[in-house]
Order: sequence, then C-alpha cells, then structure tokens
Amino acid sequence: MRVSITNFCIGLFAMITMVSAVPVGKREVYVPPVLHPHNGIVWKIGSAYNVTWNTTNPPKQITNTIGAIYLRKGNLTLLDDPLASNFSILDGRAEIKVPSNISAGKDYRIVLFGDSGNWSEDFEIEESRH
Repeated sequence: MRVSITNFCIGLFAMITMVSAVPVGKREVYVPPVLHPHNGIVWKIGSAYNVTWNTTNPPKQITNTIGAIYLRKGNLTLLDDPLASNFSILDGRAEIKVPSNISAGKDYRIVLFGDSGNWSEDFEIEESRH
C-alpha cells in the first residue's frame, strides 16, 4: 500500500510541475480612464446617463474583457447592485440609471471594473425635481 501512495504522490507532483511549466500567453492589465462623468457634472436620481471611458490603444491580450460599473460614495463602493454589467470593456460606453434609493451628494464616483477598477473624478448627484 505504501508503494501505491508513494507512486501516486510522485505522479501527482510530476503532473503539477508539468502544468505549471506550460507557457501562457502574456496578458496585460487594461485600465481605461473614465471620461464621463467628471468634475462639474450633475446627475439626477432616477435618470439615465452614459458612462464613457477611453478605449484607445488596448493591449492585445486583456486579462478580462467583461466589464461592470458601480457607484462609489465617499470611500464606499456600492457593490450590492452594479449600474451595468456583462458588457465589453472595449465598448467605451454603457448606459446606466441612477438608483432611486441613494441620497444626494457631491462625492460620487463611477467605478469601472474589467481587468481592474478605475474611478471617475468626483461628481454630484442631486434629487430629481418633478
């Protein structure tokens, strides 16, 4: 029985070593800067807007091309419900709707996730006036 366990462990170690030695194509982290919204922009609660980012010169091998957009207030990213998700980070834009369950404030940011998180500049969200 010891011979079988020893042989199994040696075989498993050999497979793990071979798997880790398989070359993987070079992939780069892609962090496209958020262009809109930016400082001076005011959004209304409940309204729809476009979030845009610069997709100029993306690397050939992007680690993750599927994007998600979240809202950030102050130092807290609101991760419960993405404003948009499952879009290509190479699209350069996504339409979102400002949630109705948030409070007005001047310290909001958009967080664009794909390869990594990239934040917009601070912008304001205010109550909608009907």
